[in-house]
Order: sequence, then C-alpha cells, then structure tokens
Amino acid sequence: MPPRTLTSLIIATSLAACDAGAGASGAGPDVVVETRGDTTVVRTLSGNVWGADATLVPQLSIGEVEGPEEFLFGAIGSIAVDDDGRVYVLDRQAFNVRGFDADGAHIETLGGPGEGPGELSTTGSIAILPGGRVAAQDPLNSRIQVYGPEPNETEAWRYESGAFVLPFKPLFVDPLGRILVAAPQSSAPGDVVEQVAVLGADGVQQDTLIPPHGDFEPPSVEVYVPMFERSVTSPVPLTARRHWTLNPDGHFVTGVSTDYRIDLEGDAGVLRIERVYEPVAVSEAERSYHREDTTRSMRLTQPDWSWNGPLIPETKPPFRGLISGRDGRIWVQLWTEAYPEENEDYDPDNPRSDPVTWPSPLRYDVFDSDGTYLGAVVPPEGFADYPQPIFDGDDVWAVTRDALGVERVVHFRLQVGGGNR
Repeated sequence: MPPRTLTSLIIATSLAACDAGAGASGAGPDVVVETRGDTTVVRTLSGNVWGADATLVPQLSIGEVEGPEEFLFGAIGSIAVDDDGRVYVLDRQAFNVRGFDADGAHIETLGGPGEGPGELSTTGSIAILPGGRVAAQDPLNSRIQVYGPEPNETEAWRYESGAFVLPFKPLFVDPLGRILVAAPQSSAPGDVVEQVAVLGADGVQQDTLIPPHGDFEPPSVEVYVPMFERSVTSPVPLTARRHWTLNPDGHFVTGVSTDYRIDLEGDAGVLRIERVYEPVAVSEAERSYHREDTTRSMRLTQPDWSWNGPLIPETKPPFRGLISGRDGRIWVQLWTEAYPEENEDYDPDNPRSDPVTWPSPLRYDVFDSDGTYLGAVVPPEGFADYPQPIFDGDDVWAVTRDALGVERVVHFRLQVGGGNR
C-alpha cells in the first residue's frame, strides 16, 4: 500500500465563510481532507455551506404557445449561452438554431434542414466558440456546422465517429478554443467505446480522448438480436453507471456511481469529491415495474426472453449524472425516491407504453471547484434535465415543459431557503 498523508481537517466555519451568501445559515460542512499521492480527497461527512436547500427562481422566459414563428419551439435539443447572456436554442424539428439577446428578443436564425452549407440533416448539441461563432453538431454525418463570425459565413468541421449509439452529450469548448465532442466508436453492436474527439480552433481534429472509468462494467442483461446474429447487453435498471463530463478547463470529471465518489482531473493531480449519503430505497412495486418494462422491451427482440442478469437492487445508486458549470462548480444529479403516476398518454396498443410510470423528482448536489459541498438544489416543477441545463454560478438556463408540453427556455436565479443570494 503506497504511503498516505492524512490531513484530517474538520472544517466548519472556515468553509462556511467562503461562500455563505445572504440566505445561508448553519455551521457549515463537516469535512475530512486527505492527500493520497497526487489525489486530494475532500469527503463531506455532514452539513453544507448554504445551510438550507436552494431553489431556482425564474428571471426570463423565451417561448410561446402562439405568436411569431421564432418563439415557437417544436422540440428543443440543446441550448447555449454566451458571455453577454445571449441564448441560442437548437430546435430538432425545425433543424435550426435561434439566437436571442439577454432580454429575450430574437436576433437571428441559423441553419435549416438539408445537406448544403450551414444546413443540418441531423441535430445533436450546440456551443458558443470564441469570437461569437456558433457550433451545431450534425451527429450522423460526424460534422459540426460553424456559423459566423460574419453573417452568412459557415464552415463544416469533420470528426471521426463510428458508433451505433450516439449519446446526448453537449459540445465542450476549452480555454484554447478547441471543441470537444462525444464521438463513440464501436467494433460491433453493443460494444460501444466512449471517447471524445478534440478539434482545434481551425476545425482540424487533433486528438481522441477516452474518459478514465477504469475497468467498471455496469450490471447488465443480455438479449439475442437476430439481425446481428449475436447477443447484446443492456444495463439493469437502477444500477450503477459510468458518468463523465468536462470541466471548462478541458479536464475530465468522472464518477462510477457504485459510491458517492467523483474525480476532477487537473494539471497538478486529481481532486476527489466524496460525501456520506443515505441510500434511497427502491420499493417492491417500483422494482416490479422496471422488471416488467425491461422484459416487455426485450421480448420485442427475443420473444422467449427471460431475465438473465443481476436483480434490480433494493437501493438506488447515489447519483445519476454529472454536469460541470461554466464557473467550475460540479452539479451532481441525484437519484431520488420515485412515486407511481398514471400515464395520461397510455396507449394499450403500444407495447412500449406503460399505464403507470415512476418519475423521480429532480435534485442536485452542488460542489465548488475545490470540493466544498455548497448544498442541494430542488428545481421547480416543469424543469427539464434534458437537454442539459447551463449552470454558471447562481445563474441557470434550462428548458421547461408545461402541462400542455409547451417548451420554453428559462433563465433562473438560485435562491437559498427564503432569501436571495
């Protein structure tokens, strides 16, 4: 076992003072810090800086039920925000990107359906490049359409990708102006290797990176696919997964949700965030729902399929997603207790439709870039976790969906307890 230096620090008021804000209360987090080689572990035992759960208060909404076409969204697939608060929205139905100023006024529409210069035949994610250029991913064609900086100026940047499955990952832009795009490769169906293509500021691919997950493989079941003449695997519901995102500095943020442990790569080593947590129980009814749903789905491919993998667990993993904010904060999407809800769109003739669903309310843990646990955020009703929200300090931009399914992009401000920050 390698030598280990223990800096066992019980940090309370010192961490609480770093970013308490106007609405915070309490003594702050109880933390142990350890140094293990080039890895610094910040483990929160209890408490947090804010002292109370935070919510998100709407500041501006873009999108209408009726009105000018540029404010009517069909299916929002990605959003991006520049340093001046301008908001860009990718509409997967219209195959275009619409730009709005910080007050919500429409300023431009980019792209459109097609194969020509600046046009999109498929839609992935968008990002803002240095100089105000807008990048839109056309994933099935393994290219990125770049708009600007001059009006009607476009470029097409190519990258290597060959996967059968395309993850819904955002585009990342690092301080050097390089763009990083999820570009998985696959030698056979079901054997997908997650990787990231790195394109320079000139659009030429420079490198390919693989997130450092170790050798973890999620618990899975197998199904035989006649088309491929082989079996492929599918993860068991509510089990641990590999998660990754990229920090604004271009380094990976990774975690395997077997434990509450998240690694932030850096030039000087790794910062590991850990937190003591109470596992969320899975009821027998929820386990039955997921087992029946998986079985029904598998039998569409293999009619005689029966369960052939690990059982659905009795507790959920600690987290289900990682997002790095533009300011370097880490937002950890948590697993929460689910509840049964009648499916108003249930179609008994559709084998993939369920009469009852089990939604889990959204909740995020938020950590500062040094591993300090700031607290939890409970978004309001209608807040969507897809497409990925934009987090920047106390400002959040996200898609919302109302009871009629109307989509809008909303600028929120974080509020702790009953006070403003």
